[in-house]
Amino acid sequence: MNKKFEKNYEYNNFNKISSEWWKPKGKFKMLHEITPLRLKYILENAPKKQIKDLNILDLGCGGGLICEPLARLKAKVTGIDFVKANIDTAKNHAKNSNLKINYIHTNLEKFDSKKKYDLILMLEIIEHLDNWEETIYKIKKNLNKNGTLILSTINRTQIANFFAIFFAEEILKWVPKRTHSYNKLIKPNELKENLLKNKFSISNITGMNYNPITRQWKLNQYIHPINYFCTAKLI
Repeated sequence: MNKKFEKNYEYNNFNKISSEWWKPKGKFKMLHEITPLRLKYILENAPKKQIKDLNILDLGCGGGLICEPLARLKAKVTGIDFVKANIDTAKNHAKNSNLKINYIHTNLEKFDSKKKYDLILMLEIIEHLDNWEETIYKIKKNLNKNGTLILSTINRTQIANFFAIFFAEEILKWVPKRTHSYNKLIKPNELKENLLKNKFSISNITGMNYNPITRQWKLNQYIHPINYFCTAKLI
């Protein structure tokens, strides 16, 4: 699949299901299930324990599932997404929830802003980019001194290939088919090497694991064969 076709397919796919973002049992059911865990990790690794008044940028915000809980904690949140229908959904839901969130429709790889943020989030996004290394290089200019970058992505392992792609897309239908490409997945050491090259220090790499028996997600700092978080601070 060439890059242009892949990007168009991805855009059309998200555009088609944009109305599903705030349906807990809809197409984004899995994201609703892991949102509390995502929020827990963010709060534990944010630049300040007090999230209030932090300037936060959520890259690839989708319908705003992470933006809204952070805004409720009084953070100053900006969310960007390349699918206009996602941004429209996010804006409408924030308005109905009486939340002030700055949503911007733009292509992440073309995002150009001089504004500085205390915390930048890239959650389940870098594995969709054609050049994630260049994006990290470009986006670091938007971090304040000692700012924090929090990422989550999928490890490039055969276990992840089975569970995060085949099992999640084909069997459980957690995400639409062809949402992920195995060759675009990123190993923790590859991410770590890139971040160090870009003058970040790595605070931690933590796995997010699913127990099919209990049907629960848990964080594990030492085991990350499938999904994992990474926190990096700009030196």
